[in-house]
Amino acid sequence: MSENTAEFWRWKEYNWHDETVDPRDGEIISAGVDVGSVSSQAVVMIDGKLYAYSNMRTGSDSPDSARKAMNWALENTGLALDDIHYTVGTGYGRVNVPFADRAITEIACHARGGNLMYGPTVRTILDMGGQDCKAIHCDERGKVTNLLMNDKCAAGTGRGMEVFADLLAVSIEEVGDLSLDVEEEPPPVSSTCVVFAKSEASSLLREGWSKKRVLAAYCSAMAHRVVSLLDRIGMEKDFAITGGIAKNKGVVTRLERELKLTSMKSEYDTQIAGAIGAALFARALVEKQRKKVAK
Repeated sequence: MSENTAEFWRWKEYNWHDETVDPRDGEIISAGVDVGSVSSQAVVMIDGKLYAYSNMRTGSDSPDSARKAMNWALENTGLALDDIHYTVGTGYGRVNVPFADRAITEIACHARGGNLMYGPTVRTILDMGGQDCKAIHCDERGKVTNLLMNDKCAAGTGRGMEVFADLLAVSIEEVGDLSLDVEEEPPPVSSTCVVFAKSEASSLLREGWSKKRVLAAYCSAMAHRVVSLLDRIGMEKDFAITGGIAKNKGVVTRLERELKLTSMKSEYDTQIAGAIGAALFARALVEKQRKKVAK
């Protein structure tokens, strides 16, 4: 593929399932589907433990994206959609998951998923998604206690980073590392709007700035914008980051520097937090139904 046609903005898509587990040995098979503005994730859990998931680009049709994500998560597992006891839809397109038994907001799902991924001590979860950023406070059970959201501009979001990856013809998966490969930290780009920041970046390139230096300036601006969101809601330790931007070392490192703390790390993929939370809610709803029947 030539540089002119390369999709620099595109993250890798992937699926996984635990080959050591026989899903039919479990009592409750639950699923969560997170249809975001940029990417969609499907998670399958067996008795509350992660069994399978997929992460792929959201298409123009939300129901179709939900179906494709779930089908890919179930690929080679021996399971079919009918084998799942309960499915919860979440995310930007949560009401458009045709096979979901219920829709729950991504805010509640990220808090619940973050609780599993990072443990019950996590209190502040920063979800850096495709089109917005959310600062979420939660309790030891993963229940939301406070929320602040920025959705007025793509700056500080996955979509904003995609714009810059394309502008600079740099793979989005390399942006973070390249932004840290500078001898001296440049001042952040001044604009908080992607359109104007893109124009400013173009001007800097014409002035002779290297791509790495421009990336550093933009990652710095993204981090600073997110810090202002956290300042407004107030930080509660412990702190964790979910979403695609959590994979961008350039933004995360600068964010941690400004906050003067280290974010919690997890063995789970940061992009499946919402879908994990949805699958956990699905399991709880099955348990609730079964208790009613038992009475």
